[in-house]
Amino acid sequence: MSSQNHPLPRLILAFVAGFLSVLLFHQLALLLLHSIGFAPAKLTAYAMKATQPFGIPRVWSLAFWGGVWGIVLVLFVSFFRQGLGIWGTALLFGAIAPSLVSWFIAMPLRGEPVGGGWQPNGIATALILNGIWGLGTILLYRLISLSVLGRKRRSTNGLESGEKERIRH
Repeated sequence: MSSQNHPLPRLILAFVAGFLSVLLFHQLALLLLHSIGFAPAKLTAYAMKATQPFGIPRVWSLAFWGGVWGIVLVLFVSFFRQGLGIWGTALLFGAIAPSLVSWFIAMPLRGEPVGGGWQPNGIATALILNGIWGLGTILLYRLISLSVLGRKRRSTNGLESGEKERIRH
């Protein structure tokens, strides 16, 4: 396989896009939701409170996991060719997948109730923030890919033509 077709650079770009999307889209949206009194008080944008077990500030932990989810999102979108398109897929995937993992895995591991106690504004906040993160991730992925990898022929879903095959190998 030639280095041009190797998936690693694209996966790294997906990580970077997801990481940056947390800082630029997710956290700014949280600031906006707080400014209108919608987001739960316990959620603060750009929080530096240490997380467990490594003591990493919350914003950097969120950004790291945003990068991991960015890889998953780009892989998922690369296989999605019909229907909602790249933007609808990014919005729905972002809103649903990370929220479900947070509600049913991360929160219970931290000793919090499943779903954060199912408070309506908490649920809506998670769906909004993660959906915006998904849109931001794909936007940044496309912009970074264009600048780093150069302009390539694009398919109708916004990813490079043949990217699906390159990522699979």
